[in-house]
Amino acid sequence: MDDLAFLDATAQADLVRRKEVKAIELVDAAIDRIERLNPTLNAVVTPMYDLARKAASGPLPDGPFAGVPYLLKDLLAEYAGVRFTEGSAFLGDYVPDHDSELVARLKRAGLIVLGKTNTPELGILPTTEPRLFGPAHNPWDTGRTPGGSSGGSAAAVAAGLVPMAHGNDGGGSIRIPASCCGLFGLKPTRGRNPLGPDLGDIMGGLVAEHAITRSVRDSAALLDATSGPDLGDPYWAPPPERPFLQEVGANPGRLRVAFTTEAATDVQVHPDCAAAVRDAAALCADLGHEVAEAAPAIDGQVMMQAFITLWSAGTAWTVDDFARRTGRTPAPDLFEPLTWALQEMGRQHSASAYLLALQDLQRVSRDVARFFLDYDIWLTPTLGEPPVPLGTFDSPPENPLQGLFRAGAFVPFTPICNITGQPAMSVPLHWNADGLPVGTHFIGRFGDEAILFRLASQLEEARPWADRRPPVSA
Repeated sequence: MDDLAFLDATAQADLVRRKEVKAIELVDAAIDRIERLNPTLNAVVTPMYDLARKAASGPLPDGPFAGVPYLLKDLLAEYAGVRFTEGSAFLGDYVPDHDSELVARLKRAGLIVLGKTNTPELGILPTTEPRLFGPAHNPWDTGRTPGGSSGGSAAAVAAGLVPMAHGNDGGGSIRIPASCCGLFGLKPTRGRNPLGPDLGDIMGGLVAEHAITRSVRDSAALLDATSGPDLGDPYWAPPPERPFLQEVGANPGRLRVAFTTEAATDVQVHPDCAAAVRDAAALCADLGHEVAEAAPAIDGQVMMQAFITLWSAGTAWTVDDFARRTGRTPAPDLFEPLTWALQEMGRQHSASAYLLALQDLQRVSRDVARFFLDYDIWLTPTLGEPPVPLGTFDSPPENPLQGLFRAGAFVPFTPICNITGQPAMSVPLHWNADGLPVGTHFIGRFGDEAILFRLASQLEEARPWADRRPPVSA
């Protein structure tokens, strides 16, 4: 069964549909891979094997991924009856009594959840090193981060434990680990996937739900299965003209592609990340697209200051939300020092300061939207650096926020699309001289995942990555 480990989810579902493989066989094989490789990766923190085997043995839903093993990130998406931690000791033994709407849709799609994946506390950092569970390890180099906050999911997919896994993205948390682990990671348009029934909006619309996948077609087909407004949603994305899966392989036409290797925040971009962008720009030109070096005018300092205001206020809100749900009283010893310091920062902002920050970020959104009057795609590095060593974002006791500000140099590009709500994808087109994956970041217009899927499938055909295997893999 390990011969099937690196088939994508679409291919695995097809085997089940044609009765060449049973769902329980796929599930048992995936569980065996987790048992063998997870001691090295620490990607899965809450096994759900009994539930998975029961689901695989019973009647399968008539969904596009019926019988395919899947992993759920232990953040935001709640599964009834299963421990939910968000990487924090504060939640203790909290167990939700209902599914998130996204989880309900994943189940209807036929996916079988084998467990929950590792994530940093409350999803704050772009690495996956929670005090509660310990660090997740990058299968390309176990001494380096798999990224965050969906790092456990990315490590699991890259190593072949499952063909795709759940992720969410408030500042790059799908795209960052996709880049670090050599995978495809799409952040959809704001409001494309639901956050209900408990949440309608997170931090002024920064957060989007989706997945980390090995293939472009899996990402498109999964988005078809999960997207669309839920009852009572505060807003939703413009409906697509046709299913996203139909965009895969469709001719993207001659696109106007702008690229940059410079960050609006003026941080130094690593030469490997800049080289990956130039290589991707050259590939786009070879494919017939019109390529030019350009970027929207963004005041990076104002943008990041406003983003941190929302991020810190959102951390305080998260702590209060879970305190209300669990009846527990927050205290410093129940959180990591960075988390506690960040939520304290959030409590110092006035309501007017929060709204001013939101105003500043909405101005950034308008500036970027105008840029897309002249271009179809904006190409940037996904990250400012290749995957960094574990421990890079540790903070000393006297400065608990140091790790957060160190993260600013690592992720100067991805938060822009959380601010604007635009869809964006990290595509694994480049590996550096050390054999580490370095993703490239493609941004589309608001509501236009279609053009990204068309371009991504063209890039996937021109520069295939499916056969690449990390040293730690099935």
